[in-house]
Amino acid sequence: MTDHELRFIEYWEKNRDKERKITKQWYIGLPIGLAFAVPIAINFSSGWYKRAQMTAMAEFNPMVLVIALLIIITFIAIFYKRHQWDMNEQRYKEFIAKRTLEEKRKIEN
Repeated sequence: MTDHELRFIEYWEKNRDKERKITKQWYIGLPIGLAFAVPIAINFSSGWYKRAQMTAMAEFNPMVLVIALLIIITFIAIFYKRHQWDMNEQRYKEFIAKRTLEEKRKIEN
């Protein structure tokens, strides 16, 4: 096993439970969620499509947009970090299996 793989195993054993917490995932994933929500808000407020803007202003409740943006931010932030956690967990399991296989081979020889 390489030094990088061994360091990752050590790191992940220490931090896997911390990184699984929803609050930590939300805080760390927040910039990614904002990267999706801010362009939506800018697009809505820019008024580039006048007819849609007139209709929206006549029948629009701004609280709906705010709630929708918060839901988008939260979903993307948590989904992104959860996906990263799953990928790191898979990588960790692969390295553990590789280490176990190498140890078996050493014992057999």
